[in-house]
Amino acid sequence: MGLDLRPCAIALMGPTASGKSAYAIELARRHGGEIVSVDSALVYRGLDIGAAKPTREEQAQAPHHLIDLREPWQPYSAAEFAADAQRAIDGIVARGRLPILAGGTGLYFRALLEGLSDMPEADEAMRAAITADAQARGWAALHAELATVDPAAAARIHATDAQRIQRALEVFRLSGRPISDWQRGARGQRLPLKTLKLALAPPVRATLHERIERRFDAMLDAGFLDEVRSLRARPELASHPHPLDLPALRAVGYRQAWEHLDGASSQGEFRERAIAATRQLAKRQYTWLRGELDARWFDPLSQRDALDAAVAGFLGQ
Repeated sequence: MGLDLRPCAIALMGPTASGKSAYAIELARRHGGEIVSVDSALVYRGLDIGAAKPTREEQAQAPHHLIDLREPWQPYSAAEFAADAQRAIDGIVARGRLPILAGGTGLYFRALLEGLSDMPEADEAMRAAITADAQARGWAALHAELATVDPAAAARIHATDAQRIQRALEVFRLSGRPISDWQRGARGQRLPLKTLKLALAPPVRATLHERIERRFDAMLDAGFLDEVRSLRARPELASHPHPLDLPALRAVGYRQAWEHLDGASSQGEFRERAIAATRQLAKRQYTWLRGELDARWFDPLSQRDALDAAVAGFLGQ
């Protein structure tokens, strides 16, 4: 077998609060890299503190791509992400620099690294009909409907995951074919790079839970609730009939903050709900990561030397 002469890329995958962003910046500075965000919350303007978006100072330390692409009320799909990321990566490679793909959105990583199947595109009329149906019957009822037409999809989609329930029903209603069948079919073009997949996560789940709690308290101290108040004051969101159905506001923490500001919870209840939701997100991310059989696992805090050695070895240094 000949030498693999494809350009290199590093994929930093991992659950929320595992240290991906800080390590990505360090790698970019050390190895002449540029960071491509693989995070479905960071594409939205105004979702800063609660989404742990790199600050202006952090973004100044290394070039960042695919941050602040949309307003919170605007749609953004995995297919759009894959196309945008590919353009960003092409530019990074053309500049002779190292693409560093960093984030925790598994669907985005799959779309970019493996390609997406050629399933039906989003249909706004169909989505509006499904949303209206959900408002009348509830998302749990639509999840039950999904279970009858696509048991495989329903088994892996949580009954409260409105965005994925909507997409699965949309595909079925448009094509008459379950989304799980489409996903098993032929995929598009894979990323034409030699990629080192690194799963960044502490080996003990309780350690991550502690980090999540500390980080959320730091977000509160940094003004997270004021950030959500500013979002609520935006005319496009204030006038939206169901703002919490928007993908941006389904980001972990934002829904709980929005409901708290509506009076649905006390300060303490809001904090506990947001931390619990973040832990649930991390659990789903761990499940996805375990399916990445070619990923190498490290804790960027306690296993830094071994992690650095893995990167250096991959880059031939």
